[in-house]
Amino acid sequence: MNISRFNALDSNAATAVLQPCADIVRWVEAILAARPFASVNELLETAATAASPFTEAEIDAALAHHPRIGERAAGSSAEAALSRGEQSGLDIDEQVAADLLAGNRAYEERFSRVFLIRAAGRTSEGILAELHRRLGNDPAAEVAEVGEQLRAIALLRLTSAFDPVPAR
Repeated sequence: MNISRFNALDSNAATAVLQPCADIVRWVEAILAARPFASVNELLETAATAASPFTEAEIDAALAHHPRIGERAAGSSAEAALSRGEQSGLDIDEQVAADLLAGNRAYEERFSRVFLIRAAGRTSEGILAELHRRLGNDPAAEVAEVGEQLRAIALLRLTSAFDPVPAR
């Protein structure tokens, strides 16, 4: 989408553009409140800090849209399609799949939420190593880390959704 067109959208239509990328209502509202944007970079800069920090309840609600790492997102929603694309580059053999399954279970038992990581550009082995590292986090540190992963994923999605042509 062109940034000029996005700036001209009514609130409902603009929300529909942002919601699949930024999973937190307060975050989407903060981005919308900053319109108009002179460029995609300005929108991304706003998104990188808007609504900081996320509350634990906001994070938990956002995670409802994210599948376990290594599992394909079900459904036909925009969020599911984005997640499938982001995990499509992972080359997961049977052993890594089993290790991710066990790691996901351990993570969910420890933190009572799904493990979230920006998968794009990472290897399955690297993701597994990061999962094991994060199992050692205390709960407060992990909430902050999940918030940063949500931001990283959203910025990647927003970058893909917008044409980098500046507004006129």
